[in-house]
Amino acid sequence: MLNNNVNIIADIGGTNMRVAIAGEHGDISAIEIYACADYAGLAEVLNNFIEKHQLHNKDISACLAIACPVDKDLIVMTNLPWQFSQQALKAQLQLHELVLINDFTAIAHAIPQLTDSQKVQIGIGEVIADKPISICGPGTGLGVANLVALNHGWLSLSGEGGHVDFAPVDQQEAEILNFLNTKYARVSYEQLLSGLGLEQIYQALSFIKNGVASELPAKEITARGLANTCELCAETIAQFCRVLGSFAGNLALTLGSYGGVYIAGGIVPRFIEYFENSDFRTRFEAKGRMSGFNQPIATFVVTEEQPGLMGAAAYLRQLNSVENITTSTKEY
Repeated sequence: MLNNNVNIIADIGGTNMRVAIAGEHGDISAIEIYACADYAGLAEVLNNFIEKHQLHNKDISACLAIACPVDKDLIVMTNLPWQFSQQALKAQLQLHELVLINDFTAIAHAIPQLTDSQKVQIGIGEVIADKPISICGPGTGLGVANLVALNHGWLSLSGEGGHVDFAPVDQQEAEILNFLNTKYARVSYEQLLSGLGLEQIYQALSFIKNGVASELPAKEITARGLANTCELCAETIAQFCRVLGSFAGNLALTLGSYGGVYIAGGIVPRFIEYFENSDFRTRFEAKGRMSGFNQPIATFVVTEEQPGLMGAAAYLRQLNSVENITTSTKEY
């Protein structure tokens, strides 16, 4: 008798959505990448995938990692104009099972699966097995998750840590905050540590140095800064790395992340060599009388191209394990 069950996994960001099929041993196949702006909603994308891979006659279980809170039936995406009911989506696509997790919950579950070829260590530090792990990822937004070992498995502590208040640590950052306060009633770290954040750091530095808040797309800022063809762009990237170091160091202080702090997302992996020589690690350790707490904690950049899919597959595999269910979720 043929097995009629199939597991669909998806990593849904603010810009792109990746969908694939997960095998029972964690293998991933049939990866498709969709530009979210090209579709009216999630159901349209998933239906496209199901039709392309002729899955309509299968018993489909889906684990979807999505860039927003998932604790209610109505899902409203943070950085994308999509919203949907989980129950309605399950019914519309005739799914056997539907599980939604935060996108950084998925990335968190990928971390213990990473090999040395799927990550790059930044600076000193040693990983201590089964100790807490922290993850942050500048991309369209700023995702944050934490991971703790539990009953021979992993429990992801997700939240909206990218939206905590930005705290400047020197005069230039105080001036950047003052500039951003003219745009927002409240400034979070995501306003600096994201694609938009790069653009806003550039605007702020332009205003501080020249009195005019010039604008430039993040892609151009990165290209010119790395090529050293624009002093302001170069300073923008340097400032971005400093702020990220401070933020990642705060995560380590908060959780005691002796399992490592990992940088994911779509921005930093594009300039790892620069990042290795930036002030990131200096800022990570620069915690005054608590610097000694952070110094032995290892920091990494995730270079695996599909950590969200890898983590969604790992999450689903752990969730379905009879011997060890260490995470809780609501199925719709």
